[in-house]
Formats: sequence, C-alpha cells, structure tokens
Amino acid sequence: MKYMMMIYAGSVGEEVASGEEAASGAADTAGFEAWQRYHEQVRDAGILVSSESLADLVTATTVRVDEAGERTVTDGPFAESREVLGGFYVIDVPDLDAALDWAARCPGSRGDGAVVVRPVADFGA
Repeated sequence: MKYMMMIYAGSVGEEVASGEEAASGAADTAGFEAWQRYHEQVRDAGILVSSESLADLVTATTVRVDEAGERTVTDGPFAESREVLGGFYVIDVPDLDAALDWAARCPGSRGDGAVVVRPVADFGA
C-alpha cells in the first residue's frame, strides 16, 4: 500500500513571518548526511515511489478562488501555523505499521519536526 509521509519543520515562527530568513522546511532540522543516509535506506529497501524537498518557503505562491470564481494570488504562504511543509516521501509498504516505522526513522521526525503519514487513495480499487 502507498503512503505519503509529509515532512514538517516545527517552530519556524518569526523569521518566516518577517522574511528575515528563508525557511527551507524540515531539511534544516538535520544535517545533510542524515538525510542522504535516510534517502539511501528508503531507496535500497525498494519502497521508494517518489520524494521531493520543497524550495524555500519564501518562494511559495498561494491561489484562492472565491464563490464568484475570482482568483486571488498572494506571494508566499498564508497559513497561521508554526509548522512548514518541507518535503515528502511516497513509499510502498505492506501496512500502516511499516509506514510508521519508516516515518520514525526520518530525520524530519526529530526535534521540533514531525512526519505526517497518510495512505494514498486508490480510486482504481
């Protein structure tokens, strides 16, 4: 079964709101070597479907469409949250327990970070 692991960096706070410092998501919570090792483990286990790290939060653009169909585009994110989505993995494992084990190994789950695990909907089933 496929699961998406969404990697969130926590406590980004004022530096993101003020634009003083670009938050690149959960990648900041662990060293590059830890992320590289984790990625190799996921790949070598044969469970990797896809993964991406997102660009700095300040590069985001938000689109909203109101009830009249009018589009509003805003530079940057507009969320009242202290967590920032930094990237994701989609893995193919037998069950939720296996997905949770891989999420716990992820460097993004440490410190102020979190990894949210959700099954990928299979509309063909």
